[in-house]
Amino acid sequence: MEPIDVAVIGGGQSGLATAHALLRRGLRLVVLEASDRAAGSWPHYYDSLTLFSPARYSSLPGMPFPGADRDRYPHRDEVVAYLAACADRLDAEIRTGCRVTAVRRTGDVFAVELEGGGRLFARAAVAASGTFGHPHRPALRGLREFTGQVLHAADYRSPAPFSGRRVVVVGAGNSAVQIAAELTETARVTLATRAPVKFVPQRILGRDLHFWTARTGLDTAPLGRLLLRPPAQPVLDDGRYRAALAAGRPDRRVVFTGADGAELVWSDGQREEVDAVVLATGYRPDLPYLAGLDGALDAGGNPRHREGLATGVPGLAFVGLEWQRSLSSNSLRGVGWDARRIARHLAAHLARR
Repeated sequence: MEPIDVAVIGGGQSGLATAHALLRRGLRLVVLEASDRAAGSWPHYYDSLTLFSPARYSSLPGMPFPGADRDRYPHRDEVVAYLAACADRLDAEIRTGCRVTAVRRTGDVFAVELEGGGRLFARAAVAASGTFGHPHRPALRGLREFTGQVLHAADYRSPAPFSGRRVVVVGAGNSAVQIAAELTETARVTLATRAPVKFVPQRILGRDLHFWTARTGLDTAPLGRLLLRPPAQPVLDDGRYRAALAAGRPDRRVVFTGADGAELVWSDGQREEVDAVVLATGYRPDLPYLAGLDGALDAGGNPRHREGLATGVPGLAFVGLEWQRSLSSNSLRGVGWDARRIARHLAAHLARR
């Protein structure tokens, strides 16, 4: 079987942006999406999730985010519908229900193995599978001994199941604060963090923050290469979350130091019975299919790359990593910049062969 030019692994925002960029380079590609639709992780986020950026700053290349109000913050379901529309408009082969289990080198091409035994061959490959499939669960002291419910934010949908319960949310980012504040409608909630929550105002001088990051060039500045690890993201706030914490809804405490059955032990020695712990502690790159490809990942399973180009595997690239190249690399508004750059480099790589 003649190999295609590029196999794009993942059909969410990163995969769709990459496919668009590769098509503009005249390359033959296939997008492989594990789920039943090309929307990535968006259908699986919690029900009340809204974008942190306005609609005008939340578009993939080739298709503006729809709607008359360009300054609104689109809801999760709007994003799902938007990504589906983007996929429909792409003149690309998108195979849903195709989970990639391994990528291997076979001579000069990549053999992409699929769940169920299928296989395809490509001259280049792009890992655009995101992070949602790899929730980060930190080794918090006492968590293994805790007998209450423990779930990650990836499994959280709405406050309804927690009505009347005592809940601790662990984390200091946007999702942690949003989930904790939402849960206070029906539950008694503590936000447990290692340090005070850092807030950034959503609007500055009457403009959304993203207006300023775009205008100054900060959004796409190639700062990722200077970072040893992605920095913690502050909470974007229009004032309501800071006010909620100040009012003790939720209250904030330093993260617990142990557990005894259903009780958590706080840093001051206080013991308290808790029903559930929600870990809003982020995600890591979801790349198990690259574990057998020499040079693709480091010992911790993280991609070895420079601005998305694999440093040890010619023809392999990544799109959608946090701080891959810039502040906006893993967002709707910024992934297109990285996708265009990767497409340019892969086209040049294939032309030399």
